[in-house]
Amino acid sequence: MFKKKLSFWFILLMIISAIVASSNIAVSQSLPSFRMQLTNGNFFSENDLPHDKPVIIIYFAPDCEHCQALIHSVLKRIHDFKKVPILLVTFNPMQEVAKFEKEYQTSRYSNIIVGTEIPVFFFRAYFNIDNTPFTALFDKKRKLVISYKKETPVEDLVKHLRIL
Repeated sequence: MFKKKLSFWFILLMIISAIVASSNIAVSQSLPSFRMQLTNGNFFSENDLPHDKPVIIIYFAPDCEHCQALIHSVLKRIHDFKKVPILLVTFNPMQEVAKFEKEYQTSRYSNIIVGTEIPVFFFRAYFNIDNTPFTALFDKKRKLVISYKKETPVEDLVKHLRIL
């Protein structure tokens, strides 16, 4: 009888752990201190962000089809994001970032900042990212509200922004 109860609790614990691990809701993680280089040669860090607004970080690869689809979806709904800084951060070389910026005309939007992380794979390690795109929404206090390790449903992201 004792072994059956122990097995039951062990299985229940494993199921709960799996649910928490696959959940999109993050547990009290803060915006990291970061640095990225922009295509104009300047550097950008968390200190350059406004302190009274939420922040979206999208970790992407310029040649990733899923990333391109996400950026396209965000740009289609840019009016929903106009007051929120959006950091498009990649590990790719500056040449690829510049090509991406030109193709998606991100410089037209004052709230979109595109660059290469320094050091390479900093965000990947900080957020334990396995695939791109990865999206994280932080509130005004720089606390993680939600993150998406797979596809980012833009409508869901907008919904979370509206309640912040």
